[in-house]
Amino acid sequence: MIAIVIPYYKIIFFEETLISLANQTNKRFKVYIGDDASPESPMPLLEGYRDKLDFVYHRFDENLGGISLVEQWKRCIGLTIDEDWIMILGDDDVLGSNVIESFLLNYEKIVISEVNLVRFASKLIDASGKDLSKIFFHPELELSTDSFFKKFQWESRSSLSEYIFKRTSFNRFQFTDYPLGWYSDDKAWLDFTGCGFIYTQNDALVKIRRSNENISGKTDNLDSKSLANYLFFKDILTNNKYSFNKHQKTTLLFCFGTLIKDQNRITVNNTIIIFIQFIKIGSIYNGLRFLRRMLRSKYLKK
Repeated sequence: MIAIVIPYYKIIFFEETLISLANQTNKRFKVYIGDDASPESPMPLLEGYRDKLDFVYHRFDENLGGISLVEQWKRCIGLTIDEDWIMILGDDDVLGSNVIESFLLNYEKIVISEVNLVRFASKLIDASGKDLSKIFFHPELELSTDSFFKKFQWESRSSLSEYIFKRTSFNRFQFTDYPLGWYSDDKAWLDFTGCGFIYTQNDALVKIRRSNENISGKTDNLDSKSLANYLFFKDILTNNKYSFNKHQKTTLLFCFGTLIKDQNRITVNNTIIIFIQFIKIGSIYNGLRFLRRMLRSKYLKK
């Protein structure tokens, strides 16, 4: 069975999420709902799904998501029992009716491929459920580094709800606790796969909601997002286990240079760390270009 974990806080779109679960054509999953001390109790709504869903509901006494969204994800996963595969589903996102069936029908191929991470096709919807994007499809097998780089270049997209991951990978790596959980899923997919392959099932769709009610749609949290942006890119660019190819890493390093300039984080330590990364990929010329840009930004414009 699959554990579908819902870190619950807002009720406004929650019934649409529940309907999409009740409409699954294969019911070999269990739902775990972790109420983050929400002021909007979902219990009256959940009572109507007792005979439609196999679910566990737990209300936490302390609101943790406001402090650490990642810690809220982790304690919600702690509600699960022994399912081998886990999905963290947003309380406003919507699964296509065949998501679970597609996963199980393709399970033999998943096992043969020896992957720890499975994703589905996705598209963005707005608060009213109208499409905001095309459907995003992916190669059946794609390196997680390639997948992230395509997202980075706005050629693709990715978010937490459209993935199912192995419990063993989660137990080993966990989620890195960045502010607002921003980029925490992207780093997890690199970690969980060991920069290896993601298996995609394009015949099933997950709808990801963008609205003023969720973190992605809000604009009053830009400082936290900027900090997470800096921490994430510093992590993946300074740890050699993240095996981006030379072109990808060169692009990411230069973009990180722009990021630390824009965030006023040009320090001797940051500059040396990034310069060393250029040397490690055999790109001395680009490393010198980077140093020149940092010196100009830091000193010549004063």
